[in-house]
Amino acid sequence: MTGSGTSFVGAAELLVEIERQLPTPLHRQLAGGIRERIRQGYLRADAVLPASRVLAADLGLSRGVVVEAYAQLVAEGYLVSRAGGYTQVAGTGPAGLAEPATAPAERPLRIDFRYGRPDVSQFPRAAWLRSLRRVLNEIPSERLAYLDGRGAPELHQALADYLNRVRGTSARAENIVVSNGFGQGIRLLAGVLAARGFRRLAVEDPSSDDDIRVIAPAAGLHLIGVPVGPAGIDVAALDRSGADAVLVTAAHQFPTGAVLSPESRNALVAWAVRRDGLIIEDDYDAEYRYDRDPIGAIQGLAPERVVYAGTASKTLAPGLRLGWLVAPARLVADLAAAKLIDDRGSPVLEQLTFADFIAGGEFDRHLRRMRPRYRQRRDVLLDALAQRLPDFEATGISAGLHVVTWLPADLDETALTEAAGTRGLGVYGLRPYRMSPGRDALLFGYGNLSETAIRDGIALLAEAVAAVRGCAGPSAPARASAR
Repeated sequence: MTGSGTSFVGAAELLVEIERQLPTPLHRQLAGGIRERIRQGYLRADAVLPASRVLAADLGLSRGVVVEAYAQLVAEGYLVSRAGGYTQVAGTGPAGLAEPATAPAERPLRIDFRYGRPDVSQFPRAAWLRSLRRVLNEIPSERLAYLDGRGAPELHQALADYLNRVRGTSARAENIVVSNGFGQGIRLLAGVLAARGFRRLAVEDPSSDDDIRVIAPAAGLHLIGVPVGPAGIDVAALDRSGADAVLVTAAHQFPTGAVLSPESRNALVAWAVRRDGLIIEDDYDAEYRYDRDPIGAIQGLAPERVVYAGTASKTLAPGLRLGWLVAPARLVADLAAAKLIDDRGSPVLEQLTFADFIAGGEFDRHLRRMRPRYRQRRDVLLDALAQRLPDFEATGISAGLHVVTWLPADLDETALTEAAGTRGLGVYGLRPYRMSPGRDALLFGYGNLSETAIRDGIALLAEAVAAVRGCAGPSAPARASAR
C-alpha cells in the first residue's frame, strides 16, 4: 500500500524519446530519459511509476528493457523498488542531483493566514459517498446526456428549497443557473449585462482583488469603487456614481466584515428600482454566523432586482467547483445560453450528488458541525491578538472565516507583512483590496489552521511587530501612545 500523499505517474509522462538507430542500448536511453525527467522536476519524489509491462507496451519495447532501465536507476538512487512489485521515485535523490528546472521558490511559510481556505480535511466524505452511490443507483439514464445550460433540475429544486428556508430568499427553481464556482458565474453575468446595455458596475471599496476586477473590464464594463463603512456600502455614494449595477457582500462584507444595515438594505433596493439597476449579491460565507442567526439575503426583498450568487467553496470545498446564480426571470435564458457556449454545462454527477446531499439534510448537518469548530478558532485568534497585540483593533468578527485588524498608526502594513514573511509567517494587508487609499490593516484567514498554529502565528507576528517598531526608531512608541 502507498501513503495517502503518493501520486501515480501515467505511462504518457514517461514517453521518452527512444532512437533505435543509435548505438546506445535501449535500456540506457530509457534510463537516461527517466533520469532527466526526475532531475527537471517532472517526476516528483515518491511518485509511483507504471508497471514495467505497461510501460514496455506503450513504448513498443520488450519488458526486459524496462526492467533493466528501472534496475539501473534503482542502483543510482533515483528510484526505489518497493514490496508489492512497484517502483517509485526516490524521496531523496542521490548526491549532486540537480534542482528542478523551475522558478526559484519563495520562502516556505510555516503558518499561513491566507484568506479563503476552509478546512477541507473535514469534508464529509462518507455522507458524500452515500449520496453519490444513491445517485448512481437511481438516476435515469437521460440525466447523463447533455442538459440545458441551467444544469440539473434536481439541484435547482434542492437549492431553491434550502435557500428559501435558510437564507430567506424568494428563489424559484426555474430561475437558478448552475456554474463552476463564483468566478464563472460572475463572468457569465458580466457578459450578459454588457450585451443588455449595462456599462458601469459598482463594487465595494475595499473588495475582493480577483475575479471581478479582471472580468468586468474584459466584458466591457467600467468598474467604479464605492466606499464601505461600518453599515456596509455607502448607498448615497452609489447613487452619485451613475452605476447600472452593483456587486455587494451584504451579509459579511469582504474584507472588512461589515454587515449591511436594514436601512442600507432598503435604500439599496430603492436605488435599484429608481435606477432600473441590478444588485448582484455575493453570499459567500453567510452560513457561518456566530453571534446570532444568519442575516437573510437581499434577494428575498426584491427577487426581480437581485442576482443572488452562492457557492459550495467555503461551506464544503472549493475543489467541487459548484456555484449557482438565482437570477431575475428576464436574465435566465441569456445566462443559460452563455453557460452552454462557455463549457456545455457543469458535470452532472456532482450536481446530482450535491442535490441529494442537500435534500437528505447532510448539508445542514455538516454546517452545524463546522460552525463551532470555526467559532473556536476565531475565539483563539481573538484571544491571541488580545494577549500579544492588544493595540490591533479587530473587526468583522461576527461571521465568516476571517478577521480584519486595523493597525496602529505607527505600523505600515507592507513593512509588517514583509517582516512576517522573513519569519515564515503569511499575513496579508488590505491595500491590494482597495481602489482608493485607506487605513492600514491585516487580514487573517483562520479556517484551515489549528488552534496551535493560530497561537504560534500570532506569536511570530508579535516578533515581526517588535522588529518593525525597532527599525522605526525610538519615537514610534510615543506616536502609538498618543493616538
